[in-house]
Amino acid sequence: MLAYLIRRLVFSVPIVFGVMLVTFFLFFVVQSPTAMARRILGQKATPQAVENWLHNRGYDKPLLVNTRSGEAVYDTLFVSQMKRLVTFDLGNSDVSGRPLRDVFASGVLPSLLITVPAFFVGFLMALGVSLYLVFVRDSLLDVVATLLCVALMSVPPMVYIIFGQYLVAQQLNYLPAFGFSLQGLSTVKFLFLPVGLMVISGIGAEVRLYRALFLEELGQDYIRTARAKGLSSTRVLMVHVLKNGMINLITVVVASLPFLIMGSVVMENFFGIPGLGNVLFSAIQASDFAVVQASVFLGSLLHLGGLLLTDLCYAWVDPRIRFQ
Repeated sequence: MLAYLIRRLVFSVPIVFGVMLVTFFLFFVVQSPTAMARRILGQKATPQAVENWLHNRGYDKPLLVNTRSGEAVYDTLFVSQMKRLVTFDLGNSDVSGRPLRDVFASGVLPSLLITVPAFFVGFLMALGVSLYLVFVRDSLLDVVATLLCVALMSVPPMVYIIFGQYLVAQQLNYLPAFGFSLQGLSTVKFLFLPVGLMVISGIGAEVRLYRALFLEELGQDYIRTARAKGLSSTRVLMVHVLKNGMINLITVVVASLPFLIMGSVVMENFFGIPGLGNVLFSAIQASDFAVVQASVFLGSLLHLGGLLLTDLCYAWVDPRIRFQ
């Protein structure tokens, strides 16, 4: 297993490098650093102010190859940015100048307060509904529920958000439609609506996926053997099908864990929640390359870590799987 882990870590290096290269290309090649500076400082900024802004952030260096006399070829903007990220020196925001460690640290908790409850509630609901639909498969209820899942999948998440804010917050006045405050138990009133909408917007796809996985397990030989031994349908479903179907669910569940930390961009922006998703959205609007670069870097590391954790969970759940 150690050799496998080392090999996966080595293969992750060019992937992260490629992701950061694309991000760098979009911000500094598609648009020039000068255009970024004028967008942040304003179009009326003097050339000296723009030059100072670029110099203070090191954006006045050559992009990929340094052809200046007396300077090293590798003394470029891309190399300096990668050296900082390798040492996990996230730097400061290009817009506010605030250290990015503080920016991300302040956004982690609001994001987790939304994504973690939505993840567990959505997973348990989808798991229970899918198991019940498998139990009553081919019935009228199964057909209606499947069509309902397709309908839920067809609605964009923003429709759920707009309708939920209009009905629950504005018309019924049950919950706030915007804002966030960490004030003990009173924080729940700011979380209930976005968490509920996240569950509703994703449960259709999850139920269909889990139902398909469990139906596939029902056609296996071990299920026929269990039924031949006289086991009840409930025991076959809740013990054998659920246990073996969880192996396939690991891919979906574990791989989604990085998104719990990075937050939901759309949900946080609509509800004004100062999580990591909202931080990234605001940085894209303001052309804050430092925040976007750090977010993409951390997101890629979390995603690759989630994939590696998925493989490890495979071997833990199914002893037949061995790393080669």
